[in-house]
Amino acid sequence: MNTAWIYLVVAGILEVVWAVGLKSTFGFTRLWPSVFTLSFMFASFFLLSLALKQLPIGTAYAVWTGIGAAGAALVGMLFLGESRELARIACVLLIVSGVVGLKLLAKPAV
Repeated sequence: MNTAWIYLVVAGILEVVWAVGLKSTFGFTRLWPSVFTLSFMFASFFLLSLALKQLPIGTAYAVWTGIGAAGAALVGMLFLGESRELARIACVLLIVSGVVGLKLLAKPAV
């Protein structure tokens, strides 16, 4: 795995962190949760921008948002009491399979 993909995966994980943290900001009315969330947002966007130096935008953005969407849904199911019904889990697996497919079919950006 080259550096761009490492940046992208870490950026996706940080997206999960800030997405989950966003709920605790209460519309950015609470200082420390807002600072925490904005810091992770910045770091996630920064790493995404580094990955985009080598990866195509369509692939990188889809993988980044896919990691964020699937990760946030899993955190919600595992730690925040959100529904764990089979159809919901199947949808998360569809997102993950799309991300894996994009990774396997990716060609370097020009």
